[in-house]
Amino acid sequence: MATFPGFPPQALDFYEDLEGDNTKSFWTTHRATYEEHVRGPVVALCELLGPEFGEAKVFRPYNDVRFRADKTPYKTHQGAAVHDGDGAGVLYFHVSAAGLFVAAGYHGMAPDQLARYRAAVDDARTGPALEGVLEQVVAAGHRIGGEVLRTRPRGCPPDHPRLALMRHRSLTAEHDFGAPPWLHQPAAAEVVARTWREMAPLNAWLREHVRPSTQPRR
Repeated sequence: MATFPGFPPQALDFYEDLEGDNTKSFWTTHRATYEEHVRGPVVALCELLGPEFGEAKVFRPYNDVRFRADKTPYKTHQGAAVHDGDGAGVLYFHVSAAGLFVAAGYHGMAPDQLARYRAAVDDARTGPALEGVLEQVVAAGHRIGGEVLRTRPRGCPPDHPRLALMRHRSLTAEHDFGAPPWLHQPAAAEVVARTWREMAPLNAWLREHVRPSTQPRR
């Protein structure tokens, strides 16, 4: 197992430069910097966290430009994710020019998941339970994110006690840590681990009440 050294300043510098020159020529010239200072620490961190949280997927650095209006070939962050149990969403982090970002939850929901989510939010028992979970997450210093409708869902009364949650099409817990000094030290691993633990109740609620989609993938 590789030793996790923290994310060195060169990792953030690499992405700052890539944002200004997102080309194959830049990538080819600086590939060794990416491998040593970006991908290497990300893989080491995933291996370190694996015994507690499970095996992580380290994402490819390339954009799939087939269906994107933005045709830049390379992602401007390096992410990794753990599937936190069957149907419980993911535990996620990435490093970029801005520093460290950590998240959990459902980045998106299939139609059958969204129907189960809204039914659970509407329920007089499970809806308040979710409110309590989210209050814990916010009290720990994180924010609640996700795609939200501008108006209420069809059939939802305007005075619904949890209207704000009913409007969600996805639900996440997020934290932008930026680039404090500890980011460049091994202590960054414990920050990610602690944040995932604090966000885990959201994933547990999703696991119990929303579950994986049973619809075929497009």
